Amino acid sequence: MQKSRQNRESAHKAALARWVGAVVAVGGISLSVVASSEAGAAGAVTVATTKNAKVGTILVSGKTLYTLKPSATACTATCLKVWPALVLPTGVTKAKAGSGVTAAKLGTVKHNGVVQVTYGGKPLYFFSGDTKPGQVNGNVTDTWGKWTAVVTKKSANSSSSSSSNSGSSNSSAGGGGAAF
Repeated sequence: MQKSRQNRESAHKAALARWVGAVVAVGGISLSVVASSEAGAAGAVTVATTKNAKVGTILVSGKTLYTLKPSATACTATCLKVWPALVLPTGVTKAKAGSGVTAAKLGTVKHNGVVQVTYGGKPLYFFSGDTKPGQVNGNVTDTWGKWTAVVTKKSANSSSSSSSNSGSSNSSAGGGGAAF
């Protein structure tokens, strides 16, 4: 059983490494272009919730939002191509709380010359591997740390699996999330 789990984790890490390689190979996408296309630079950035059958109610701003429990390796340019930050357009001072979001938990932090949106004090990021609203493909551990979708309310399906996995590294896509 342990060997099977190690094989799955190795396969997942290899797949993530291919993702990173592909994103880096494409290159040329600056953080500001990615962030402005994700956040809708023309107007306000809205953070809302949506339901995901596996993990529960999650934060979204077009796509699923994640937080990072960092490793010793800082999330710099290469990381931000895989994990674009949710940033505010120039001149906008705060994100708008959409449906299901506690406005008081939204905040900002200045980082690398941009204003990044936070929730509960934690900076928010997108995952380049999510292609549709509500997808949760970024619950992984990688070079930069442990990434988890922001879950505001766990689903009945996730509570039983989360409690059995507590204390273990959750590197399978779609499982778990950071509860707020």
